[in-house]
Amino acid sequence: MKGSHRVIISNANARYNFTLRRNITILKGDSATRKTTLAEMIGEFYESGTDSGIELRCDCLCRTLGGKDWKTILTTIHEAIVFIDEDNAFLPTNEFAEAVRDSDNYYVLVTREGLPNLPYSIEEIYGIRLSGKYAGLKQIYHEFYHI
Repeated sequence: MKGSHRVIISNANARYNFTLRRNITILKGDSATRKTTLAEMIGEFYESGTDSGIELRCDCLCRTLGGKDWKTILTTIHEAIVFIDEDNAFLPTNEFAEAVRDSDNYYVLVTREGLPNLPYSIEEIYGIRLSGKYAGLKQIYHEFYHI
């Protein structure tokens, strides 16, 4: 995969709109900044499609990766955007770094820790900024900002 890829994902409570420009993007931030919400929404849409109540627009497949079988699953994913939440123990390992380097995917890694094994650009480290918050079932719009 080359070039930039825009991802727009939303449900009744949240909306994310961002563009990925490199193969590794790091998403950092304090607790309760809705980083995990983004990864969960991607996973729900991948599993249930529009029946999940989530709308996803992107020019390529978006999905999540996690669990003990991550390596086996990753070998089946090609030319996709792979979202990985920070609760996965494999994230800081050399084995994962090697798998990423040999892959044709883009990765969005949700983590508060440094990942010295991965060759990511400091230009591709982001946090989530709330642009507005409304009561009831109105959407909360989210955007990334450089850290």
